[in-house]
Amino acid sequence: MKYNYLEIIELSLSSRKFAYAPYSKFKVGAALLTKSGNLFAGANIESASFSLTICAERVAYSKAISAGEKDIIAIAIASNKRDYLFPCGACRQFMSEFGEETEVILVKSKKEFKTYKLKQLLPEVFSLK
Repeated sequence: MKYNYLEIIELSLSSRKFAYAPYSKFKVGAALLTKSGNLFAGANIESASFSLTICAERVAYSKAISAGEKDIIAIAIASNKRDYLFPCGACRQFMSEFGEETEVILVKSKKEFKTYKLKQLLPEVFSLK
């Protein structure tokens, strides 16, 4: 099934304003679409103890999962930097638990984006299945 991702692309861009990034000033917004058609957004949340920082992708996924949504169709990721932002390794592994076919949309602007399947970004996923 083909989806129009414009809504999650726009939501990822607008979600950046909710980022808590006092240390790096690196603001990231993410928005995802579930199979049931629901949208969930997230923004990165930094901590003075950097290892406790939570990426926007995991915030969006956590919101969806805690609402009972585990069938993720796509996630759009936008930052306040000028280039495309790929999810970090921890996010790729986390997201893979909920589907390697998920479309990952890297967003520069409403008109500039790239789309990948998650399995392209993490080809040899760690799994206990």
